[in-house]
Amino acid sequence: MATTDAVAGTAVDTIHPLEPLSAAEIEATGAILRREGILTGATLVVSATLDEPSKEAVLAWREGDPVDRRAFVVLRDRAARTTVEALVSVSAGAVVSRREVPGVQPSVVLDELIEADGVIRADEGWQAAMRARGVEDLDLAIIDPWPAGWYDEADDPERRLVRALTWVRAAPDDNGYARPVEGLLVLVDLDRMEVVEVEDHGVVPLPPKSGNYWPEAITSAGNHPRFPGVRDDLRTIEITQPDGPSFTVRGHEVTWHKWRFRVGFTHREGLVLHTVAFDDRGTWRPVLHRASLAEMVVPYGDPNPTHYRKNAFDEGEYGIGFLANSLERGCDCLGEIHYFDGVLADGQCRPRVIPNAVCMHEEDFNVAWKHTDFHTGRVEVRRRRRLVVSSFSTVGNYEYGTFWYLYEDGTIELEMKSTGIVSTGAVANGGDPEFGTLIAPGLYAPNHQHFFCYRLDMCVDGPTNTVYEVHSEAAAGDANPHGNAWRVVETPLRRESEAQRTIDPLRGRHWKVVNPRVRNSLGQQVAYRLMPAANVAPFFTDDAAVAARAAFARNHLWVTPFAAGERFAAGDYPAQHPGGDGLPRWTAADRSIEGTDVVLWHVLGAHHPVRPEDWPVMPVTSVGFMLQPVGFFEGNPSLDLARPRAHEAACH
Repeated sequence: MATTDAVAGTAVDTIHPLEPLSAAEIEATGAILRREGILTGATLVVSATLDEPSKEAVLAWREGDPVDRRAFVVLRDRAARTTVEALVSVSAGAVVSRREVPGVQPSVVLDELIEADGVIRADEGWQAAMRARGVEDLDLAIIDPWPAGWYDEADDPERRLVRALTWVRAAPDDNGYARPVEGLLVLVDLDRMEVVEVEDHGVVPLPPKSGNYWPEAITSAGNHPRFPGVRDDLRTIEITQPDGPSFTVRGHEVTWHKWRFRVGFTHREGLVLHTVAFDDRGTWRPVLHRASLAEMVVPYGDPNPTHYRKNAFDEGEYGIGFLANSLERGCDCLGEIHYFDGVLADGQCRPRVIPNAVCMHEEDFNVAWKHTDFHTGRVEVRRRRRLVVSSFSTVGNYEYGTFWYLYEDGTIELEMKSTGIVSTGAVANGGDPEFGTLIAPGLYAPNHQHFFCYRLDMCVDGPTNTVYEVHSEAAAGDANPHGNAWRVVETPLRRESEAQRTIDPLRGRHWKVVNPRVRNSLGQQVAYRLMPAANVAPFFTDDAAVAARAAFARNHLWVTPFAAGERFAAGDYPAQHPGGDGLPRWTAADRSIEGTDVVLWHVLGAHHPVRPEDWPVMPVTSVGFMLQPVGFFEGNPSLDLARPRAHEAACH
């Protein structure tokens, strides 16, 4: 792939239109914005992301075609209290457009979080509240600025607000989440960088026990849980591929087995998959055009003053890519690894590189298929392998891991893993929290849920698709004389109002995306089906403040016709938004979704009444879904897998 001088504004000749912005392109974007007076000392760059070309342009692009490389930049003018969107052509070295977006707040910036921490520590009201709780060494406090949300007109987005919570470490390297400062909240105006209000709902004693979780801590006296030592009874396991990995990487394009796709990474969404296609006997057949996390929300179910406003939209209010980890070989990923860096912009539009933000490797995944012919004794078995593309983000106390799996039989799977430390509160000694779980003396974790909305821009053998809801039911009457007959019922979803659906596992409900223009050799429409897994409904009521803001969580499936500006389930700017934006607003038009370019929005709900076993670090839990071919192939597409090499003689 040829390189070009993006800083000088030279046109990019051979780069793919979906290649993420490079560090040089981000730096060039900042220089252009400063030259045009858009980026000043009073302005912060919230994000600078590739302005992705239209789907038509991407599908029509051929190697060597010129590409106008553009950056979409969101800025916050702190002096004017305005949010600005700018479109910058890096290729031409010019600003294409600039517009103010009234009445919205973009996600927070790292610079703001650091500055807000200092402002809170210097506030006399906060200091007095801490000393009232017996805390003298204020350097041991940790401060987490939570989104302010929207609860009444005082949270109007005219002001840029966060509502900070405080914890206290027992020592500089201590896990502070073991000692929450219950009842203390600090409202901060980030534009003015000043404390607006200190709420103090009364002193609750700090919990007495530490919550440290590293080996030296858990095996020492006085900690809970306490162990005699670190386990040492597991023998070494090595994942080796002496011939190297089976994938090839060119820029951000990946080819593995019969799969081809592109890896993307954005400030807001983190890991993105583009143009996913399968090689079917020499023909690349598209399945997905773009797959990404479109929003998430974590509503807490505790009405107490410290906790009822915990409703974080971690993607739209912070940014999953912005909070991504640098992954480590042997820790986050095993085997032959290929890493992709996350290249983002800091508050001044300087490159901020997250090394190894995305990890890719292969895994042996047990048996792909097997049969023993008991008539002849012939055994045929094939090992299953999958390609794993993953990323982890730390959002304050929680970690979220996005794992995409591609399988040899044409299946695509998404697993969202949650781990880290639960958000905590304090109760008086002997207290029994009604809306949470006691996890250590004087320490509890509120009930909460996590909702993740995935946007699946489908392209099953092309962009003309129709979605069917599928369930199974017993046949009635004369059609079922023996009582054993059941059929599969498929119902087309023709308009957006018909495509706001919930799961029904007792009837095997799932959704099938078909291409009405393409049929297989049996005369069936080719399709991929969305197979939901374990899920849950939200427990907030219709009059809860979060209900309007997180309306997307009410359904497990939404289907919309593709529209370039519709990417985020709760709207472009959910911070301090009163609600109603995103999916509920778009689908109010009740557009046709039959035989067109469709987008599936699948909501995963993780239900979390906390266990004591989730403390001090919770074991990984996960939610997810699968996309599986249905009539897309003629027979088992993994039939041509080779016999396992090492044991070939024993596998047939």
